[in-house]
Amino acid sequence: MPAIFGPRANLLTNVGLLAFAGLGSLTAFLIWGVPRSQYNTQQSLTPPQPVPFSHKHHVGDDGIDCRYCHSTVEISANAGVPATATCMTCHSQLFTQSDVLAPVRASYLQHKNLRWNRVYALPDYVYFDHSIHVAKGVGCTECHGPIGAMPLTRRASDLTMQWCLDCHRDPGPHLRPHDQEFNAFWQRTKETPSADQLVAAYHIHTADLTDCTVCHR
Repeated sequence: MPAIFGPRANLLTNVGLLAFAGLGSLTAFLIWGVPRSQYNTQQSLTPPQPVPFSHKHHVGDDGIDCRYCHSTVEISANAGVPATATCMTCHSQLFTQSDVLAPVRASYLQHKNLRWNRVYALPDYVYFDHSIHVAKGVGCTECHGPIGAMPLTRRASDLTMQWCLDCHRDPGPHLRPHDQEFNAFWQRTKETPSADQLVAAYHIHTADLTDCTVCHR
């Protein structure tokens, strides 16, 4: 009786199985890997700007308070981007002939604000309010990383839903006293209130923070 399968049947079967396994792995990567990849989250991305603004120089070296430029961070959903007039309060007297600041001077004279490129951007279906986070003791560096040491601003976090939920489920370790929220170099000490004490002081109800409508409205 002649053989039903030829001598190459095992080879073709193995190749087919390997191709199927490879396709499955590729599908899993596309579903789970790509959304979490740096290419998609743009974590560590340093977008080009019209002026190479240095937080390290302005915040770390000169000690300028975050609220001087981001003036609406305590009262608005948006932290605010400074108008050119804010820059010129200093730079009308300092580095007045600097080539790197030429776009700032031109912007001021033309009454057109600089068009900064966003470093952090959320999808339209995600609601985020800076003011409530500040009111509840969340410091700038919790989301923006070591911003006071950045020569150029980069995205420090991936902004994934999981990243947000990790904080909302256990906010205590991410809180600090009100007078330290804008200290880019603050570190917890033995005198710092505990995580539980801060949660109680800010009247945070963790059970409410993971409700879908908190971020999706």
